[in-house]
Amino acid sequence: MDSTSQPVSLLIFTAPGWGFSMGTEFQFHSWRVFVLVAALPAIGSLVGLTFMPESPRFLLENAKHDEAWMILKLVHDTNWRAKGQPEKVFTVTHIKTPKTAEDELIEIQSATGTAVQRWAVRSLTLSKLVVKNVASLLSAQLRSATLLMAIIWFCMAFSYYGLSVWFPDMIKHLQHEEYESRVKVFHRERVENFHFNFSLENQIHEEGEYIHDKFISIEMKSVKFESSLFEDCHFEDIKSTDTVFENCTIRSTVFYNTDLWEKFIDCKMENTTFEHNKQGCHLDTVEENDVLIYLVSFLGSLAVLPGNIISALFMDKIGRAKIIGGAMLISAGCTVFLFLSFSQSAIIALQCLFCGVSVAAWNGMEVVTVELYPASKRATAFGLLNALCKLAAVLGSSIFTSFVGKTKAVPILLSFAALVCGGLVALKLPDTRGKVLQ
Repeated sequence: MDSTSQPVSLLIFTAPGWGFSMGTEFQFHSWRVFVLVAALPAIGSLVGLTFMPESPRFLLENAKHDEAWMILKLVHDTNWRAKGQPEKVFTVTHIKTPKTAEDELIEIQSATGTAVQRWAVRSLTLSKLVVKNVASLLSAQLRSATLLMAIIWFCMAFSYYGLSVWFPDMIKHLQHEEYESRVKVFHRERVENFHFNFSLENQIHEEGEYIHDKFISIEMKSVKFESSLFEDCHFEDIKSTDTVFENCTIRSTVFYNTDLWEKFIDCKMENTTFEHNKQGCHLDTVEENDVLIYLVSFLGSLAVLPGNIISALFMDKIGRAKIIGGAMLISAGCTVFLFLSFSQSAIIALQCLFCGVSVAAWNGMEVVTVELYPASKRATAFGLLNALCKLAAVLGSSIFTSFVGKTKAVPILLSFAALVCGGLVALKLPDTRGKVLQ
């Protein structure tokens, strides 16, 4: 989940009233609302793209010179109008046209007969062009830059996305440990003719006996009944979370409008009745701990704002390589302090610091990628590096989350090593300040 979606998700998941029910079979919970809301920007972008003109370079490569000239004129007029000089005239009369894409495909189309053959040959040719473009990134002129950028992108993505997933999971684990430390255990209790009108939470009941008891309009959260006896009891309007009956004997008991009918393990039923069972997807309301998880993610995303401002102000003054290297090395230092943090507040503070610093490295990486490669190779370079970035993100998030609850040394050491490696490599990048883009 990116930073732009954090405030929306926090509002939808935590604010009441976002969901509604249509009978018992379908319940429109807040997560469904979030899916619909998250889809709106994509739909809006799709609609907007239909009205957006192509870039002049693309039009020139496809032999659409007049359209390219009109777009360049539109850009010229818009810029000078914004500067208060609308009288400036677009005086460009000659445009150096790159080799058109159709030059390599005209002969292919005319040399083949059927549409399937033309499609096959064109697809093969385009595939060869893609391979050729990727291979050109390893040419003598670009090999060094490509290898350096590949290492930097991989190391940064591995640590950033790995820790971005690890931070909330680690906090959730600490919450779970604290919650389990407060569990109440009841052993061999006997309760007769009692009306349970209060919720049961974080309890274990072992070898208990419940005779002529009523459980009416309550919620059971993290409750386990083990080897217990329920005789002539009545359960009505029950909502449960992480609740289970295991090895229990249930006699002459009625379950009316509950979701407990699927939460019995190896239980013995004698003259037991289930009426109006709650069907469909029963997601629970957001608890305080869940709100904290969303808040933690939101704070991490909010910390990106000052990092963006600082990197924008000092990018040209300090230099791209120093911005990237310094930010990655400082981020590595943040991970070291995770060894000393055992509280939720300390981890949240370090997460905010890490996100705020690392965004400067991301900004520098994107600027350098643009300035290192010529226009004909820039899109290919971005595509290759982003693919490598996604691979590193998958590896980082998978590896880091697998150690939650086991040890935090491995994720910290891995992220530290990756960030230090990427930071030192970044310092070897050439200074591209003031470089004229090709």
